[in-house]
Amino acid sequence: MRSPLRPLSRRGLLTGTLGSAALLATAGTLAGCGTKGAQQTEAACKSDDLSATEKKIAFSNWPQYIDVDEKNESKRPTLDDFVKKTGIQVTYTEDINDNNEFFGKVQNQLKDCSSTGRDIMVLTDWMAARMIRLGWIQKLDKSKMPNVEANVLPSLRNRAFDPDNQLAVPWQSGLSGIAYNGKVTKEVRTIDELLTRPDLKGKVTALSEMRDTMGLLLQSNGHDPANFTAAQFDDALNKLKKAVDSGQIRKFTGNEYSTELAKGDIVACIAWSGDVIQLGFDDEKIKFVTPESGVMLWSDNMMVPNKATHKANAEELINYYYDPAIAAQLAAYVNYICPVKGAKEAMVKIDPELAENPLIFPDDEMLSKSKVFMALDEKQEKDYEAKFQQVIGA
Repeated sequence: MRSPLRPLSRRGLLTGTLGSAALLATAGTLAGCGTKGAQQTEAACKSDDLSATEKKIAFSNWPQYIDVDEKNESKRPTLDDFVKKTGIQVTYTEDINDNNEFFGKVQNQLKDCSSTGRDIMVLTDWMAARMIRLGWIQKLDKSKMPNVEANVLPSLRNRAFDPDNQLAVPWQSGLSGIAYNGKVTKEVRTIDELLTRPDLKGKVTALSEMRDTMGLLLQSNGHDPANFTAAQFDDALNKLKKAVDSGQIRKFTGNEYSTELAKGDIVACIAWSGDVIQLGFDDEKIKFVTPESGVMLWSDNMMVPNKATHKANAEELINYYYDPAIAAQLAAYVNYICPVKGAKEAMVKIDPELAENPLIFPDDEMLSKSKVFMALDEKQEKDYEAKFQQVIGA
């Protein structure tokens, strides 16, 4: 198991690099996502697979998102074992710091049906959905990934942006819910409590990631964040605006809320489960709560972009990481939700305490209350983001 509390969690990096205001700055890019010339089709953009003669993979991922030997950080035990087992050499690059930033790096190649130089890239649900919508991702051969077919969690199957489970495979997942510091406040059970309870006024933060915050507010209004209308979104946004205007919410953040929550400068917040696990290593009074109305489930997904020339090798690596023993070794380090069935049992041999942590291995009750945010089309993505940014003051 890795030592607790990394300086900046992977989920925090999601918003930490560009920040909220930059999302609006990319509006021109988003507006062009569906324009003629950007869209590709499987028939028009064909990719050759050289895996039989070239035993290599180029793998792009987020920082601090794979197990590392703490005595020698140049070693990545699970990845090194894959290389030894298969003979496939892996060039592993931590070059994804923000979904929109990475989109900017690769969009020109992908829209032109050119190689990005990558065989696997790991992107969050909503960005995965965008790239799939644009036709930029190769279909995977499920027959070459029996571990994935057997072991992916039911809650991560048949997602709206990949209903046939053939374009994106979860690397790790996480939850968005409520966190509170029990040293400075009593338990917070619901989103409505968070947004209205007088003793919390001015001591609450929410996330600047629209899908996390708005997904939870939609649930709190009895709506389904996986299938909602524009009117329902506006209804939830009005609830958020009231909490902002009243001074209940101090500000909107990326993962910088972690430090403030640990100090008690804020007492409760909308939070990411991975951050709360790390904070809990140092202070057991910091708790993650599944709101009574439900939690948001998100994933970062392994995908093979068009013109990647080692798809079969990539499929072998994806299948390898869905071996429960390997998945447990990875989860023991990164402390996010493991998407692999059977990994909990394997974790008992590594760290029995982590095996019982519901933020790494959620039980059926917690997963039954989780939702993945609806896949948005180009217009919805632009409109909803703009409305949200206006309310949060970005």
